[in-house]
Amino acid sequence: MTTPRPERPKQSEQPNQPEQANQSKPEAHYDIAIIGGGPAGLSAAIAATRMMQRSVVVESAAPPRNAASHGAHGLIGLDTSTPAEVRSAAWTDLDRYGLAVRREADVTDVSVDPGGGFLVEIAQPGAADRIAGEAGDRPGTRRGTLWARDVILATGVVDEHPDIPGFAECWAQSVIHCPFCVGWENRDRTWGIVAHDPDHAIMTARAFRAWSGDILGIVPPDMPRIDEVRAAYKAAGNELIEARVTGLRHRDGSLHTVELDDGRTVDRQTLVWHLEQKPVPLVSRLAETLGLAVDKGGFVTVDGERRTNIPGLYAAGDLIVPMGQSVLSSVAAGGEAAASIGRAQMFAE
Repeated sequence: MTTPRPERPKQSEQPNQPEQANQSKPEAHYDIAIIGGGPAGLSAAIAATRMMQRSVVVESAAPPRNAASHGAHGLIGLDTSTPAEVRSAAWTDLDRYGLAVRREADVTDVSVDPGGGFLVEIAQPGAADRIAGEAGDRPGTRRGTLWARDVILATGVVDEHPDIPGFAECWAQSVIHCPFCVGWENRDRTWGIVAHDPDHAIMTARAFRAWSGDILGIVPPDMPRIDEVRAAYKAAGNELIEARVTGLRHRDGSLHTVELDDGRTVDRQTLVWHLEQKPVPLVSRLAETLGLAVDKGGFVTVDGERRTNIPGLYAAGDLIVPMGQSVLSSVAAGGEAAASIGRAQMFAE
């Protein structure tokens, strides 16, 4: 059984509006465009497929945010699989159906089509041809437009890694962002909790005792509400150091010493580092051009159906979760977003 190709409204049915500058006609039409090919995006694709929705998953050629991870832990049947192996398994499943396609490209813009649906602007760096006269294109960049009735944003966020010697080498091995993700691999070691937000520092003062019996906090001396942070660590029976990390000493990514800006060093085997995060450029752009609702941190605001404030535009994954990000929550949110679209189509006139 096949589903009909999604129909874009005929030109005669569209409002008489001038075509946007530099906007090409859509080269392909889909029920759903999914922007991002991580856990949320792929979960959305499989859920959309099961509801007979044709989808395109637009995924950047750049390494994914979780590329350094040694395993997407907690996924049933895939607990020790790397992110690349999880993506490969997902596409093996999707390819059996034939309703989802993958486009390796960057999404540069999403706009509302006056005739209904959305226009998704893409750029494919390194493509063999180039659209002449487009300012700013790199040689070999091909631009195009896709049309979709609905769009799911599954872009994730951008982690802001500190420029500290040793951080990159230890990242995802002995410097971790989430005990639920990689705490097991760092269990029964000496831990340091690096926090820059007082709420996070207070919460983590006693939160990670299941993984380590030797925990100390490291916070900047000018942290707001520092008295509350001190009280939380004292109540938990854990040491608190007020200083900034300036370097990490390690052996092949295995941390052993933390250097501080006051000259002290601290022996630690694992750091839980709460990174600052910001939205991807596309989300910031849509907040400006479409009025996409975001919170003060730039995270997209959605309702229980994963709908944004823009009709037909949904969001799922880490870009909607300021705290408590995980592969499990991303998978769930992606499936919920696609299911929400599917349910709406069941009763569409």
